[in-house]
Amino acid sequence: MGISDLHVVHEDNRRIVEELRPDDPADWLIVAGDVGERLADIEWSLKTLSERYAQVVWAPGNHELWTVPKDPVQLRGEARYRRLVEVCRGLGVHTPEDPYPVWSGPGGPVVVAPLFVLYDYTFRTSTAATKEQSLAQAYDAGVVCTDEMLLHPDPYPTRDAWCRARVAETERRLAAVDPELPTVLVNHFPLVRHPTDVLRYPEFAQWCGTELTADWHTRFRAAAVVYGHLHIPRTTYYNGVRFVEVSIGYPREWRNNPRHPGKVARQILPAPS
Repeated sequence: MGISDLHVVHEDNRRIVEELRPDDPADWLIVAGDVGERLADIEWSLKTLSERYAQVVWAPGNHELWTVPKDPVQLRGEARYRRLVEVCRGLGVHTPEDPYPVWSGPGGPVVVAPLFVLYDYTFRTSTAATKEQSLAQAYDAGVVCTDEMLLHPDPYPTRDAWCRARVAETERRLAAVDPELPTVLVNHFPLVRHPTDVLRYPEFAQWCGTELTADWHTRFRAAAVVYGHLHIPRTTYYNGVRFVEVSIGYPREWRNNPRHPGKVARQILPAPS
């Protein structure tokens, strides 16, 4: 099962976590980022879920990496990410820094690989040739991700430099996965650009991924790719690989929306018929 973008700062979304239950005691739960902004909220959410599911697998979203004024934990960038990893390990939650677990239940065996790959501003509009032009377009349009204020890349000079470092490290680890096993790739941001084509504001796509991961779903034998971030829950296919956007989103997005799949986790394996 997979879910993301719980945003538990909203009371209605916090109740989703309180009410979420597995269909089977052996179920695993993939949490593809954006649980919350404050470390205490993230820890409460993952602890609650880890006590119910046989295994929780977490990949960070951009909101977990924010350093917000109301969070007593004022770590920035890499240091904040490493603290989140420590918290997860204390709860028995798998992170991108741990050996990738193997799901042996229905649809398996398959390697479940939580990834931490950021974005590098390469999902630009057709009229922006550079990152600088792309950012200028976004500011002119009034469509600017809050990451620009709250997601610090320390000790890297920029978020895109941090992204490139994460891509290199993640490629190394994925290349070492048993070539006889398929994978489920879990990343907060979509690994290909195509899902961002439906964004209402195309300028926002630059904060949604990197072209450097465009072939990972085929190169690393993905049976499915799980992601969130866009708040557009749906299933699409690229090169025959199933991409599942599993976000809940903000209450204003899912409340009274008949097209929203519901306040529940979505089945990843076996693939729904």
